[in-house]
Amino acid sequence: MKITERVRAFAQPVVEAHGCSLWDIEYVREGGEWFLRLYIDKTGGVNINDCEAISRELDPILDREDPIEGSYRFEVCSAGLERQLKRPSDFAAFLGEKVTVKLYRPLDGVREYPSVLRGYDNGDVTVEYNGKTLTFLKSQVALVRLRVDFS
Repeated sequence: MKITERVRAFAQPVVEAHGCSLWDIEYVREGGEWFLRLYIDKTGGVNINDCEAISRELDPILDREDPIEGSYRFEVCSAGLERQLKRPSDFAAFLGEKVTVKLYRPLDGVREYPSVLRGYDNGDVTVEYNGKTLTFLKSQVALVRLRVDFS
């Protein structure tokens, strides 16, 4: 079982007990250090107190369960307004919303498509971009994240 799946099994009940939902878990190496990050969400938004309370409760559980060999930094963060969409349920929840689609390689000289999410099918992403409907294959898409225009 993957580290993130093991952590999800014991973290999700803790996160939900605090009135939040577990958006995502990542275990990544950055700048020579390993990070275990939990991204949480809540109606009305997550605040620092939510992150701190969940972190404090999960710390001893992580020590007991010991899902990761070696040292790492543990962080609990808000999923954020411009969160990444990964699971089919994420895409379903945000149909019709503004997104940015980033491609692995530019298509017609464009690598980022600020657009509106119109569909998702087994990894393929359909958007409305400049009045046109475009579908990107799963193999083309590096990531899709929500987009907030601060204008």
